[in-house]
Amino acid sequence: MRERRPAPAAPARCKLVLVGDVQCGKTAMLQVLAKDCYPETYVPTVFENYTACLASEEQRVELSLWDTSGSPYYDNVRPLCYSDSDAVLLCFDVSRPETLDSAAKKWKTEILDYCPDTRVLLIGCKTDLRTDLSTLLELSHQKQAPISYEQMAGELADKKDRDASPVKEERKRSRSPDRERERDRDRKGSPAKERKRHPIPGPQTEPLALPVPLQVHREERDRDRSKKERDRDKDGHRRDKDRKRSSLSPGRGKDSKSRKDRDARKAEEEEENALKKEKAQPLSLEELLAKKKAEEEAEAKPKFLSKAEREAEALRRRQQEVEERQRLLEEERKKRKQFQEMGRKMLEDPQERERRERRERMERETNGTEDEEGRQKIREEKDKSKELHAIKERYLGGVKKRRRTRHLNDRKFVFEWDASEDTSIDYNPLYKERHQVQLLGRGFIAGIDLKQQKREQSRFYGDLMEKRRTLEEKEQEEARLRKLRKKEAKQRWDDRHWSQKKLDEMTDRDWRIFREDYSITTKGGKIPNPIRSWKDSSLPPHILEVIDKCGYKEPTPIQRQAIPIGLQNRDIIGVAETGSGKTAAFLIPLLVWITTLPKIDRIEESDQGPYAIILAPTRELAQQIEEETIKFGKPLGIRTVAVIGGISREDQGFRLRMGCEIVIATPGRLIDVLENRYLVLSRCTYVVLDEADRMIDMGFEPDVQKILEHMPVTNQKPDTDEAEDPEKMLANFESGKHKYRQTVMFTATMPPAVERLARSYLRRPAVVYIGSAGKPHERVEQKVFLMSESEKRKKLLAILEQGFDPPIIIFVNQKKGCDVLAKSLEKMGYNACTLHGGKGQEQREFALSNLKAGAKDILVATDVAGRGIDIHDVSMVVNYDMAKNIEDYIHRIGRTGRAGKSGVAITFLTKEDSTVFYDLKQAILESPVSSCPPELANHPDAQHKPGTILTKKRREETIFA
Repeated sequence: MRERRPAPAAPARCKLVLVGDVQCGKTAMLQVLAKDCYPETYVPTVFENYTACLASEEQRVELSLWDTSGSPYYDNVRPLCYSDSDAVLLCFDVSRPETLDSAAKKWKTEILDYCPDTRVLLIGCKTDLRTDLSTLLELSHQKQAPISYEQMAGELADKKDRDASPVKEERKRSRSPDRERERDRDRKGSPAKERKRHPIPGPQTEPLALPVPLQVHREERDRDRSKKERDRDKDGHRRDKDRKRSSLSPGRGKDSKSRKDRDARKAEEEEENALKKEKAQPLSLEELLAKKKAEEEAEAKPKFLSKAEREAEALRRRQQEVEERQRLLEEERKKRKQFQEMGRKMLEDPQERERRERRERMERETNGTEDEEGRQKIREEKDKSKELHAIKERYLGGVKKRRRTRHLNDRKFVFEWDASEDTSIDYNPLYKERHQVQLLGRGFIAGIDLKQQKREQSRFYGDLMEKRRTLEEKEQEEARLRKLRKKEAKQRWDDRHWSQKKLDEMTDRDWRIFREDYSITTKGGKIPNPIRSWKDSSLPPHILEVIDKCGYKEPTPIQRQAIPIGLQNRDIIGVAETGSGKTAAFLIPLLVWITTLPKIDRIEESDQGPYAIILAPTRELAQQIEEETIKFGKPLGIRTVAVIGGISREDQGFRLRMGCEIVIATPGRLIDVLENRYLVLSRCTYVVLDEADRMIDMGFEPDVQKILEHMPVTNQKPDTDEAEDPEKMLANFESGKHKYRQTVMFTATMPPAVERLARSYLRRPAVVYIGSAGKPHERVEQKVFLMSESEKRKKLLAILEQGFDPPIIIFVNQKKGCDVLAKSLEKMGYNACTLHGGKGQEQREFALSNLKAGAKDILVATDVAGRGIDIHDVSMVVNYDMAKNIEDYIHRIGRTGRAGKSGVAITFLTKEDSTVFYDLKQAILESPVSSCPPELANHPDAQHKPGTILTKKRREETIFA
């Protein structure tokens, strides 16, 4: 009969957890092991699970591979993966020695804390070894080779056919004496089943384990070869036995047959043991390349399966999925049960609580008794001292101290002489009629006051001269006094404040005082005087009516000076802080000029493009400018179109073909529209660059130059003194369609790139500085807290509980951190929304509209919301992550304290922000309402600018003899 083969043993299940630094090759190794494919691009891993089956000559191992993230953001979540793990694979990058140091310091400590009894395998990775044959050759010369499936299965061979969750219980039972005796007996009975235990590979003594399983091909080839040889030997033995059985007699054949069978089986076992103990030799590089080529050719050939095979394979996969799902549900149920039991144990037992309360009550009674005894002792000591004092008075005659009393009605007798007590003045005429001595203003006699003498003398001589003065002299004196009063009145009239004068009464001195009051500084030729109020300006009545409807009561400083310059058709560079009203400063002169053009010409020439282009660095700022432009332009019949990303280009092109006077755009989308012929700039004569410094920082300088090159060259201003002549520029402004091109640039700072752009495209510009540009608001109170990264969340919740009025803006540096913080605030009960570069245009608009409408109280944002976005009445700004430079910090805190209101800016600092300590300290010291904390003021990194080389003092130098 045909010998029946035993059923294959179920695979052992093992849970492996991979840990290591970021980008050290963990995910690449797992994907090669589990999917047999090498990743082409790097995608950061948070938590991923893979499965793989490894086969050796002894058994099969089914691995559950847990890929973790090496980022410190997940240090609190990573320990959840360590539970019930059978081995931890600690990875490092062979091309980065610092990852090996991190494995010895950071990861070793973490693994010992959470799973001290788990085996640890140290694995070196190099992510490009799959195609780097030269490195493979070099490693083979150093006697280092990639780890094989069989070796990894051997490392985990002591794991039986069990799930990963009860592995620790199996270990405990395996350490019992009965199990040890059974194991020794099995080893003695079947030596072929003994397994070779491999030591844990280390970075110095063991071969380097790599994520490319190339040696598995060599092992599979050796196994196939040894199997064929065993089959051939078995066939030869069987034929010999048949021949001998036919030659021998039946009686003698049984003994010889059994003896021959035993010898054959023994020979086969010895041969199998020899083959197992035979050490596998690694393939040469030529064989490896040939093997790889053959495998690629075999994979390229199509493999056809029958319908029955496909159905069986599908059924097998479905069964595995069902079993895996049941296993996961069972694990979840066990974990939930364990969690509930642990919670019940943590609750306090009622009997124990009652015993504790009884014990505390007895302690209070004992302490109260002791206190009563102490008070009784003090009273006895006082009584004893009183008794001794009474005995001394009785027998020794003590003197009693009498209290000194004073009656309030008794007057104290004064022995000094008083002048009011002189009685001789009543009857002596010498004292009644005292003679006045005229000393002509000199001397001091008998205690008479010198000032009183001078007053009396002046009065005396004045009366004397009045009696002797003639009528003509009196008239001359009166005329002189009238002239003096008139001069003083004129001086008082001229010294009036500018707010008390009419516009035609203003002098150059008044205009200088006016500019100083509003912190206005100008340069660049003859600058027109600023406007004091909307009524005093030369704006048309219909423009003033629109301004009044929009709620603009008084112009801001930048509007007071920029609007008169813009009405003269001069180029402008405005340097002002955020929230200073720059939008209306460049919109009002533009609207004034467009309304002077005939409306029929505007409609007929709509195919020639807009009259004005307004460029903004971000979509949010462009939408904000569009809202203000529509608010001003809609009553005047002026059409506006926004050309920004995130919206269909075809819809924007349709609106542009319908015609418009003003286009508000971001540089990238505007170039796209121009190159696709949706828009032309044939009649564009007004260009505005808002937030020019940020536009340059974001890398839009080539785009801006390309847009300005699309402008017509026929309307450029001459680069001569004519560009500074106010009369000629005003006449050109009123000339209609033949107006020179006017370029307006607004910025918060003036870096070299902005100055270079201004020199290239602006003609004799007028520069307007408002306040201290580039510095924080004087109305914003800045607070700084130094802490670690883990303390930020707790401190933020404590600040929010103080009851600041919404809206509140919280700035975070990373988009992922922005979403995580917003979700945690939502769980805490706060209404929070997010705004960052990863959001779509509709999501951004929805978040801003909810914040402005009051539906949301907190905005968690990146630097996208740091500049240009106007959100009214922001009470507090929190820098959850400090900005990378002081300019971004100033723009962040500029979101609060706008329009004359006060605000609070709170910043969380860590050791990683030391590069901005010095600039932050200077910004806080310059603020009159802020105080620098001692932790920041005394920090070593805040004493000098980053990169400064400090010279040691002579007494601090060390001289080596």
